[in-house]
Amino acid sequence: MTFKIVADSSSDILFLNQVPFSSVPLKIITNEKEYIDDYALSVTEMIDDLKKYKGPSKSSCPNTDEWLNAFEDYDCIFCVTITSNLSGSYNSARLALNEYLQANPNRKGFVIDTLSVGPESVLIIEELCRLIVDGLTFEEIKEKIIQYKNRTHLIFCLESMRNLANNGRVSPAVAKIAGLLGIRIVGKASLNGTLEIIDKARGSEKAHTSIIKNMQKTGFCGGKVHVHHCENPTAAQRLAKSLTDLFPNTKITIRQTKALCSFYAESGGMLIGYEG
Repeated sequence: MTFKIVADSSSDILFLNQVPFSSVPLKIITNEKEYIDDYALSVTEMIDDLKKYKGPSKSSCPNTDEWLNAFEDYDCIFCVTITSNLSGSYNSARLALNEYLQANPNRKGFVIDTLSVGPESVLIIEELCRLIVDGLTFEEIKEKIIQYKNRTHLIFCLESMRNLANNGRVSPAVAKIAGLLGIRIVGKASLNGTLEIIDKARGSEKAHTSIIKNMQKTGFCGGKVHVHHCENPTAAQRLAKSLTDLFPNTKITIRQTKALCSFYAESGGMLIGYEG
């Protein structure tokens, strides 16, 4: 049987090496321009534009046809989406997969609501890839990826929450605190896929310490970590060094956020996905 993984672009990755993969783009929309989160987009240009732009802006999830087109002609489809509590992407993927399976009753598919975003999604995608390469059946992969998802976590550190507040993702009162007197907001993806604030740290050093402390609280003791940053490679590298100093068996990947995660993390933000 042939397998394909399809994820929306909130994962921040556009390709895989070992398994067929497609990224279905979300969009950032302003009154002046639409930014499609795909290969052609200059994320740096988008960030610069948004820093100057003062009007309303929002994100838009892929529609059903965009998901369907990405499925192509594979026997088994695994979809990976941003948390359903922050986007309609999960519902669009489910509708598309139902339509695909009705037209192809001998095929199989499963939509994974990550209840998260960005680097935690990458962990799930990479585990799917490993299970497929290892030759497991569709049913075995489905069972194991549900179990694996319970072991992964997301923590974030933000210097600004303006776009999250403007789009109803967090309280405006909480958003006002971020950046005030150098305060960073440290939070996590909750069990139901919402954004949960867990600390308010003054200065990058205290935020850095808070991230590690809260990772350890959820069982981190080494393993895979993905750090996605929005224009903040120095902080990402410093965090990576601290984690590997504490836990030498830590395997860390650092990458720049793509459009959707850059829009919500904003400049200076970091997202950390890890195994607990």
